[in-house]
Amino acid sequence: MQKVSTRLGSADPKRLLWMLGLIAPGCALLPSELVTATGWRLFWWIGPLIVLVLIPILDLLVGEDGTNPRDEDYERLSKDRYYRWCTYLFLPFQLAGLVIAAYMWGGSGLDIWDKVGLAATLGLISGIGINAAHELGHRVEKLERWLAKIALAQSGYGHFFVEHNRGHHARVATPDDPASARLGEPLWKFVPRSVIGGLRSGIRIERDRLARTGQGWWSRDNHILQAWALTVLLFGSLMAIFGPWIFPYLLLQAVIGVGLLETVNYVEHYGLLRRRLPNGRWARCSPADSWNSDRLVTNIFLFHLQRHSDHHANPGRRYQTLRSANEAPQLPAGYATMILLAAVPPLWRRVMDPRVLAHYGGDPDRVNIDPHRRERILCSYGLAG
Repeated sequence: MQKVSTRLGSADPKRLLWMLGLIAPGCALLPSELVTATGWRLFWWIGPLIVLVLIPILDLLVGEDGTNPRDEDYERLSKDRYYRWCTYLFLPFQLAGLVIAAYMWGGSGLDIWDKVGLAATLGLISGIGINAAHELGHRVEKLERWLAKIALAQSGYGHFFVEHNRGHHARVATPDDPASARLGEPLWKFVPRSVIGGLRSGIRIERDRLARTGQGWWSRDNHILQAWALTVLLFGSLMAIFGPWIFPYLLLQAVIGVGLLETVNYVEHYGLLRRRLPNGRWARCSPADSWNSDRLVTNIFLFHLQRHSDHHANPGRRYQTLRSANEAPQLPAGYATMILLAAVPPLWRRVMDPRVLAHYGGDPDRVNIDPHRRERILCSYGLAG
């Protein structure tokens, strides 16, 4: 679908909507009040209800955005600090919700399933917090880079700060990138490959960076150790205040947050492969190398993360300036719906594999295929030999 530039009086007709992105971390503040007001214990699970039920429904009802910022508005939008505050404010909501949850986990008023539901809510917020860290971590301003590390503390995924910017963006849509899913690779196989591969890559990248400046791994300038130290400080402080027995719930919410992030990674680049140049190097990343979705509701909640094609083609752009490009392959639904499909591998492959092959004109040599399933996949589509 052709995207049109907005000709409205404002450079951004979604300007006021971006504050709705704070609903996600605000969910952590609501469960106890909602349960008290209604008596419905289901509200301890409000995070999964909103992310996995309400948002897919709203995506379907509201539909696509259909507007792009104009070229002449780019500089003004980039410099407008209102958009930065929309991401800055995510952090106090996120941390306040975690403190309230730790208080609830440490008390005796909830049974174990209520506490697990609250951990699931906090975990999804933690995963969305990684997305806020993703936006902040791409910036060159020192304050925003430290805020990114703080946002990552709840999930304990501090190495993402290094690996995403200097590893994933360099290798995206190639077999060398652990965060780029291969066609035929099920989610359950991708997640551990991406988690382990991303950790190893981040450590290697940061060790090499420090070595180039004559510093060792234990330098105070180590970005990964700085981020991990914030997690230790955060979790240690919460356990000192509310009791060490809250640790299983802190761990559970962190695992859920990381799982959400990696599932989104799975969706973003599934089966896509950059072009090889005659010199053997990979071509520069283009909008054709990332899956795109312009569903308005999820884009508001995730700060335009679904305009992922433009993000990888132009990683320096702030979220409010990202565009939906015609050459980008389009997902059939928003991320919130697609992560539900990804959890059911046969359904996911039925929906996505034909789209990957169609994107490359049916040429399997242009697809990033799981090497362990290559022959089986090619045979199933009559492409073997």
